[in-house]
Amino acid sequence: MKGKRNYGQFCGLAAGLDVVGERWTLLIVRELLIGPARFNEILGNLPGLGPNLLTERLRALDERGVLESAAVPGDGRGRQYRLTPRGEQLREPMLMLARWGMAFLCEADATTGVVRPAWGILAVQAMIHGRPVPAVEESYEFRVADETFHIEVADGRAVTRRGPAAEPALVATTDAETFVSIGADTRTPFEALLSGRLRIEGDPQAVRRCVEFMGLLDAPGRPPVVPGASAATAPPG
Repeated sequence: MKGKRNYGQFCGLAAGLDVVGERWTLLIVRELLIGPARFNEILGNLPGLGPNLLTERLRALDERGVLESAAVPGDGRGRQYRLTPRGEQLREPMLMLARWGMAFLCEADATTGVVRPAWGILAVQAMIHGRPVPAVEESYEFRVADETFHIEVADGRAVTRRGPAAEPALVATTDAETFVSIGADTRTPFEALLSGRLRIEGDPQAVRRCVEFMGLLDAPGRPPVVPGASAATAPPG
């Protein structure tokens, strides 16, 4: 790209940062890792990013083959952005970066920062990435505010999908801030249950497997996570 700054180094890391190292770029990629999105959908999920800068970042990623523009199914005039196979290669390093970054989140971030329910999908992928998969065939459904997604475990693999599970072994219902706080270990699942901000329904053994799979086992001495706990009297609003 003419006029674009680069590190001028014969190094893979520097070359990668030449493509995705600009401010907002990786967050744009994050939105597309969740799924294809229109311009205004991306803009709405990134408060603080102006339309002109978004246009510039999308154009740069398009020129480098990271994303592409495609027609919206059922809307001949609509356009949406989606990752190319090259862009999808960013999923694994971004999940690792997201899990690494969770350690830096604190309760103050939860009260002052923006959070979107759909980000829970990538949070789950980051939490289970590289962890031993339960030797069962079952699914775990999460209802985070107005977003529903699930983990499907089968044949030694775990796949995260948007939408409800066909026959979930457990259903966890919460709000986006609580969900991220649990993932960031600033709040335990048991604490969220006691506060009424988390409700878990399902088979107790499936709950145990899911919590262990996600790396959320309570510390020694803390009560276990129990589905249907009476403290969770209503879905969080």
